[in-house]
Amino acid sequence: MTVTVSTSKDTETKKSKQILSADTKENQQYVARLKHISFSYDGGKSWALQDLSLSIRSGEHLCILGANGSGKSTLGHILDGSTAPDLGRVELLGKVVCDSSKDEEHRVDPEAYRSARHNIGLVFQNPEDQIVTTVVRDDVAFGPENLGEPRPQIAQAVKDSLQQVDMLSQADHDPTRMSGGQQQRLAVAGNLAMHPTMIILDEPGAMLDSAGQRDMLDIMARLTLAGTSVIHITHRLEQARSADRVIVLDHGRIIAQGTPHAVLDGHQLPGLGMINTDISVSQQQLPASLANSEKSLQSELLQARGGQNTPTDMLGHVISLKDVAYQFPDSQDHALNHISLSIDAGETVAILGRNGSGKSTLCRVIAALLTPTNGSVSVTGIPIAIPNSKTPKKTRRRNLHLLRQRVGYVMQYPEHQLFADTVFLDVSYGPRNMGLTPEQVNHRVNEALELLGISDVANRSPFNLSGGQKRLVAIAGVLACKPQLLILDEVTASLDPQTSERIINMLEELHSQGVTIIMNTHADQEALRLADTAVLLDQGELSAQGPVEEVLKHYHSLLNSAAHRNTSPDSQSFPDQPLAQEALEDAPSQVTKNHSQRNSSAPLLLQELDPRAKMVTFVLAMVTAFCISKPLQLCLGLLVTAALFAAARFPIRRILTSTRIFLILIVLTSLLNLFITRTGNVLVDVGPLLLTDDGLWIAILYSCRFLIIILLGALLVETTTPTQITDALESLIKPLQCFGIHTNEIALVMSLALRFIPTLSQETHAIIEAQAARGGSIETGSLVQRLRAAVAIAVPVFASALRHADNLSMALDARCYEGGRNRSHYRLLSFNRQDYIFIGLMVLYVLSLIVLSVY
Repeated sequence: MTVTVSTSKDTETKKSKQILSADTKENQQYVARLKHISFSYDGGKSWALQDLSLSIRSGEHLCILGANGSGKSTLGHILDGSTAPDLGRVELLGKVVCDSSKDEEHRVDPEAYRSARHNIGLVFQNPEDQIVTTVVRDDVAFGPENLGEPRPQIAQAVKDSLQQVDMLSQADHDPTRMSGGQQQRLAVAGNLAMHPTMIILDEPGAMLDSAGQRDMLDIMARLTLAGTSVIHITHRLEQARSADRVIVLDHGRIIAQGTPHAVLDGHQLPGLGMINTDISVSQQQLPASLANSEKSLQSELLQARGGQNTPTDMLGHVISLKDVAYQFPDSQDHALNHISLSIDAGETVAILGRNGSGKSTLCRVIAALLTPTNGSVSVTGIPIAIPNSKTPKKTRRRNLHLLRQRVGYVMQYPEHQLFADTVFLDVSYGPRNMGLTPEQVNHRVNEALELLGISDVANRSPFNLSGGQKRLVAIAGVLACKPQLLILDEVTASLDPQTSERIINMLEELHSQGVTIIMNTHADQEALRLADTAVLLDQGELSAQGPVEEVLKHYHSLLNSAAHRNTSPDSQSFPDQPLAQEALEDAPSQVTKNHSQRNSSAPLLLQELDPRAKMVTFVLAMVTAFCISKPLQLCLGLLVTAALFAAARFPIRRILTSTRIFLILIVLTSLLNLFITRTGNVLVDVGPLLLTDDGLWIAILYSCRFLIIILLGALLVETTTPTQITDALESLIKPLQCFGIHTNEIALVMSLALRFIPTLSQETHAIIEAQAARGGSIETGSLVQRLRAAVAIAVPVFASALRHADNLSMALDARCYEGGRNRSHYRLLSFNRQDYIFIGLMVLYVLSLIVLSVY
């Protein structure tokens, strides 16, 4: 009996262990298991996800398809652990993170979520919101730092990740000045550096050219081969064919799933607008001279650059550009160079080229949003750029006003320019600026909404619409102005095929009405279907022009040639460079050194200093500038300021240009002091104006004080990256931790503020351009029109700031930032001899000012 009982217990124990072992093994096979989840953004009035169940295996490549608003991104946020569902059970990486069947207190397990997120990567649809620093390799290192990895491992991860996305040579560049495609690559690299078990990519190829999209697919393939689970959210059916499994969402439900062949060849997808929209010419048979001979390709491109396809008759065209060049103020290279181009009335032209080739810049020059640095431009018969011509300001404004009535410009993210309470009011903004009667405005608005098929949302708020609907509303606002020339910059990027098809139909209708259309696009089928001719840009130069099919062949041959060079042995010199060691030894000074040595090979003393030494001494010098009260002190201050600029070899003229607003205020303040000071010997006494020697000295003194402060502050910012400033601040205020102050958070907030100031500035400029395209320029028109334009700009900028802040919190969460908890550091700051010498010299300068104040 005893033996029997004992045997029974042993059997039960074995069975229990076997069941537990089988369950554990099964859990290890899945990285995510969702059971009957539902999620609502409005408290259950509507559901973004409805009773959805899904399991994802370890190492699986899953592709999620669906139209805009189908719930794809919401599902991605559930899978990455940033959002918990309202109903259902979520298991991530073997941990139950959410179970709605439990009581409210235990429904969500924060610790399980935190643990899971450490091994889950997320690439946002908009990459600029995921970038948190102003140096490429610092941004890649941010995630591993939050995971507390040792510095040597971080350095190696940075090198490997940048190498995988072909950005190793740009390790010290500023990502805020990169193209959308480059920022997308950086966002992927930042996730790869964290070595995630599962990575979710939300439209990673939306801003990439076809070569970049192929690279992204290669990266995903390598990740799955290495055992990483990849969840790819996309609209492009051709990209889904490389997945192991495909699911299709519609109104928050899975309506189809299975192998790519079984799902993509199904009959239900066209009904959802899920159609193949990118039939690439690269898949067609190319001529042997283009497909197999790089030498032949280069010969043909040189021939095109030589001018055979360049029009010489610049008269009688809607658009005429002759020898146009453009160079951004902070760049050494030309964004456009020697562009000669003419476009006839009613013609549709596709502009092709790789990311960063100058396509958007060319569109902005044609739209008179940028003034070329060289060459002549005429649009719809209006001269907007004439070499060596001094057109009166009044004439320029009149020409610009006329141009805004004839040219419509749709920016890359047109939905960012929405600002009115209703769709109808937003679309009517342009016609009202044109001075039309209320009846004419109503007719224009209704016509534009009907053309795009969105008349049913006329009375709704544009901010409550889906992404695709916002895009259509923004386009309607431009069309309501009835432009003779319509310029579109990647207008279908990141849209589902159904919405893209609606826009394409609209463009076909406009083309039939005789509207001239210029369109930037990466989609071959769009160019083939819509364009009469095409233009190919390569590094800012006109490489080819002519029939669409021929230019596309040139384009894909150029892409293949570039891919061949990137994979050749000679192009692999970067991976062999000791970046990891360099990052450990020279990281604090390398960034500003690389940035400032573009035109010089000699060492730059100021840029090589420890940022703490610069911050402390510069702030001290700026504060003591207020103590200057005597001529010798002023001369010494100006002399030291000039010496610092010489040490940095930084042109004072550039800073004077960038700070001209402050300089104007200084001049006004000086003039005020000049004439209100009544003490001292009288120099001029004419009517109410009384000028004394004391007034003259005070005016000079105050203006020079402020000039020294502004120059020193600007020099500090120009020679020290925001990342270095943040690291220095964190180090300097670290002793405050003894009083319970969270110095890590303070430093991070400062870093993020410095990071997003240029982003918001760029977006503000883009919004100004978008509003100007609808006649809302703050520079022209009556006072009422200018005030209306200012309000129209302020609202979307404020909305943009809120959007960036919301996305930023998600980015920090996705990169595992937890308030400095167990965080390591990629960069270590250390003083050397030149830092101590510099501090000593600056202290000597301050002491000299004190001594001179006594005598």
